[in-house]
Amino acid sequence: MVVRAWIPALVCALIFGASPVATAEPEFITLASTTSTDNSGLLEHLIPLFREESGVDVRVVAVGTGQAIRLARAGDADVLLVHDRASEETFVEAGHGLERVLVMANDFVVVGPSGDPAGVRGETDIAVALGLIAEAKAPFLSRGDDSGTHKAELRLWRAAGVDPGPDSGTWYREAGRGMGATLNSAASMGAYTLSDRGTWLSFRNREGLVIVSEGDPQLENPYGAIVVNPQRHPHIKVEQAQAFVAWLISEAGQRAIAEFRVGDEPLFFPRASRR
Repeated sequence: MVVRAWIPALVCALIFGASPVATAEPEFITLASTTSTDNSGLLEHLIPLFREESGVDVRVVAVGTGQAIRLARAGDADVLLVHDRASEETFVEAGHGLERVLVMANDFVVVGPSGDPAGVRGETDIAVALGLIAEAKAPFLSRGDDSGTHKAELRLWRAAGVDPGPDSGTWYREAGRGMGATLNSAASMGAYTLSDRGTWLSFRNREGLVIVSEGDPQLENPYGAIVVNPQRHPHIKVEQAQAFVAWLISEAGQRAIAEFRVGDEPLFFPRASRR
């Protein structure tokens, strides 16, 4: 198709001495986001809707929250959609982003082998659940990748009064990978791990993994969007990035988030707010 469209232009150029007319590249912005928004299929659902309304495409770099923020700090993304509020606020306070806009939330769950060697299943207090895993020295696989999920996991261990660091490489393992890959490894190892609910619901290779702990308010997982500061990086497509964030928190964007489901279960919940 491309070749057939290009050949006549080249022939005309050779005959009439004109330069071939270059096809304009569609307008786009670069979004640095998390593996959870990508693995779950949410961005694949949202971006075509935004593109249809705005004419602007969104190219996604899906990495952990820490790496996404580093990309944005370096000017390699126009906008962020990540899930570690402390890091997001630090990014804005340091002048790298314009403002943090709360877009949506889901929650974290602890998943583990159906045999549940640590006796965690049904425990709603996350501190107790993690304490049981540590006490039993049952295999636990951390993402270990500076992602929002990894940062949340480390906060939860601290709240439980447990430091798994000295046990790294024994019962406590670090995958250094995204959420989907970590779930795959946990399934093959028969290990516990912390997952965002969105990725868990869309994950198919469970091999006996089940949710063993959920429902603690500490497991809430909010996602914020931040447009990168064009004063730091003049090439940032600030108007288009702001349009994307405005769409995410608009009635249409929030409805699209609410409508994204696996079966009858929503993966993310609209939470539009400038805070």
